[in-house]
Amino acid sequence: MAKAKKVKQISFGTKDRPRLLAEVTAAISGARVNITAICAYGMDKKAYFMLNTSSNAKAKKALSRLGVKIDEDDVVAVEMPNRAGALQKVAKRIGDAGINIYYMCGTAAAGKTAICIFKTANDAKAIKVINK
Repeated sequence: MAKAKKVKQISFGTKDRPRLLAEVTAAISGARVNITAICAYGMDKKAYFMLNTSSNAKAKKALSRLGVKIDEDDVVAVEMPNRAGALQKVAKRIGDAGINIYYMCGTAAAGKTAICIFKTANDAKAIKVINK
């Protein structure tokens, strides 16, 4: 089954413009930091980024050169089997516990596991119900 843990996520918003993703990723890779999860999107002429990294401290320092205000929040990282129905089982456990999911993003490659990041109304309880 899935394994959940609390992780820190950095996030920021800025004016949307061409090359922004390239600038953000260049700053982070230039600091020799690995992005382990990312969600980025533009809406109403603003760009939003949510990142999990191998070193949030180094990433925040590198991104500060872009003039963005960076927030750091707790989120839930869930490692689960990369097969049909795995995400549904996690979502059902969270929902059956009465916990609202504010957002989630995830990825699965050709490997045996997938990683999803959740922000919920009660992350500690979500971790508990996922891991039981």
